[in-house]
Amino acid sequence: MCMETAIQSKIDTWLSGNYDPMTKQEIQQLISAGNETELADAFYKDLEFGTGGLRGTMGVGSNRMNKYTVGMATQGLANYLKISFPGEQLKVAIAHDSRNNSDYFARITADVFSANGIKVYFFKELRPTPELSFAIRHLGCQSGVVVTASHNPKEYNGYKAYWNDGAQLIAPHDKNVIKEVEKIKSVDEVKFQRVDSNVELVGEEIDKVYIDNILSLSISKDAIQRQKDLKIVFTPIHGTGITLVPQVLKKMGFTNVHVVEAQATPDGNFPTVIYPNPEEKEALSLALQQAEKLDADLVMATDPDADRVGIAVKNHHGKFQLMNGNQTGSLLIYYMLRAWKESGKITGKEYVVKTIVTTDLIDKMAASFGVECFNTLTGFKYIAGIMRDLEGKKKFIAGGEESYGYLVGDFVRDKDAITSCAMIAELVAYAKDKGISLFDMLMEVYMQYGFYYETLVSLTKKGMTGAQEIKQMMVNLRNNPPKTINGSPLLYLKDYENRMETHVPTGKTTPMNFDKSDVLQFITEDGSKISARPSGTEPKIKFYFSVNAPLKRKEDFDQVAVQLQEKVKAIVEEMSLK
Repeated sequence: MCMETAIQSKIDTWLSGNYDPMTKQEIQQLISAGNETELADAFYKDLEFGTGGLRGTMGVGSNRMNKYTVGMATQGLANYLKISFPGEQLKVAIAHDSRNNSDYFARITADVFSANGIKVYFFKELRPTPELSFAIRHLGCQSGVVVTASHNPKEYNGYKAYWNDGAQLIAPHDKNVIKEVEKIKSVDEVKFQRVDSNVELVGEEIDKVYIDNILSLSISKDAIQRQKDLKIVFTPIHGTGITLVPQVLKKMGFTNVHVVEAQATPDGNFPTVIYPNPEEKEALSLALQQAEKLDADLVMATDPDADRVGIAVKNHHGKFQLMNGNQTGSLLIYYMLRAWKESGKITGKEYVVKTIVTTDLIDKMAASFGVECFNTLTGFKYIAGIMRDLEGKKKFIAGGEESYGYLVGDFVRDKDAITSCAMIAELVAYAKDKGISLFDMLMEVYMQYGFYYETLVSLTKKGMTGAQEIKQMMVNLRNNPPKTINGSPLLYLKDYENRMETHVPTGKTTPMNFDKSDVLQFITEDGSKISARPSGTEPKIKFYFSVNAPLKRKEDFDQVAVQLQEKVKAIVEEMSLK
């Protein structure tokens, strides 16, 4: 077997170093089987912090989630915390989701922190990611970690690292932690021996304070009281949502909540779904079946670590329809803006935040309420960064991104499906109290601000060759941007890697105030927007499409929807995405 020198060197290090016998045996089995592709992918690089932290398939190797990559990441983070907070008693919070090995990796993380003299608040049972974010702030920690791979397939696991504001690591901390990890030349430098006196178990006492904060967000209590028998179907898809969503809905005042029992038990094999992803209709199929039988008003599904939520409601034809992330986010933010205005809470110092690939409908709505809308790079850590910068200066109302992640209130600094479920249920009760459905409200929003239609095309390119393909696709788009898209001339080209916006007709360039990111956006004269972005957490390149048109009457909804869908289809075909 002939491997690249750098890859072979890493394999040799793992075979000769202080790694456990089972790990070495697994490597030897791959060598004996002549599995060069698997070996190369497992060792060709080190797992890095992307938009979601550390994430990868579980197994042996420097590019896999295992005891040693988790241990080295934790040792690097511990070293960086000591540099960043000299002389302070360091404290961290640790939680995990329902995935296979999540509890094991969480214990390894606690072992390493405690061995480094750091106080660890360890959630004794699985808990949602947003509660971990909350706990960091509540307990005065400098950092925190949640072990999860979010909605990825069951082979994956991950490690999200947080800073003292409860937000995921952003520059310069993310890169600096990696530098500290890279300084660790041997696994022998990782302190794996737990110091029990440095580990404190936490659980229900954090739940109570977190839930009280969620309940304080409720604006339409009277509407909930009148609509308390709203029929809600909820599924945690075998994840952590089961720990808090049902009890939060009950405390909000909802009395008719039905949990999908077949998916209520946490299980890292996710036996009833192909992918535990609330973006996928298949993942909600059992919930939709139950909703049909009950004639439910609302279906909600959370992903394994309960930071994202997908919903379904009846459309204008009386059929259950899944709302996409842009629609749910728009409705949730519209409700918060409207409810805040009706309550006299808008003073001119409020703001909302979204990502650059999330619908521009939110920008238009916010402007109409006199509320500033900030746009950030993809990843909720950037939304949290805006919140940190504006703390004490402006009031955060809500934020969201098209990938089904939303946040209401500022006591959490990551997307929060627990809070979102509570506020979406309140939103549906508010609409029903006014005699309309959530879908009616969506159509009213479109009539007021324009019908925005968005869709996403993801191309999966696995392994080392896939990463190279994705890189080349972005090079080609950057060097040869289209002059027209579906017949409409290109008006603006936004290059977030070079941080430059080009007005194509004149060639005038304007610097953009963003961190560098490998994202390209093409905006045409007819208002279409196409964004290209390699994923930071998966072996994918994503293309986001946004088109819009006026909607004059609800009766025209289907016709306009088809026109916009056909427009996107034509753009996709023209770009030859495959």
